[in-house]
Amino acid sequence: MKKVHHTDQAPAAIGPYSQAVQWGQTLYVSGQIALIPETGEMDNANLEAEVRRVLTNLQAVVAAAGASPKDVLKCTIFLLDMADFATVNSLYGAVFSEEPPARETVAVAGLPRGARVEISAVVSVPLTA
Repeated sequence: MKKVHHTDQAPAAIGPYSQAVQWGQTLYVSGQIALIPETGEMDNANLEAEVRRVLTNLQAVVAAAGASPKDVLKCTIFLLDMADFATVNSLYGAVFSEEPPARETVAVAGLPRGARVEISAVVSVPLTA
């Protein structure tokens, strides 16, 4: 059965999509950018702030479904500039330090709202959730 997840702790969708959709124990988290949930403004004063906000938003959606970073199976990172890879990788590694998920990083020509980073995820939701 399909279940849509939403939390006010992450930015509302800026288009016709859900923050996350669950099918069985698998949660598909839409790409998160550095939008501040309360204002809808970008938190992108610098690259580190932007990446931290993206990861915070991603974790908020995952938590709303009753999961945690340890339950993340796979992430896709979209980067506007591959020169940002080392910074993104370092901050990402701090969140996914133990048994990190599978991942790919893709360079893109553009992202919504002028974002430099977007991250999506596939998560295994615990049976208790």
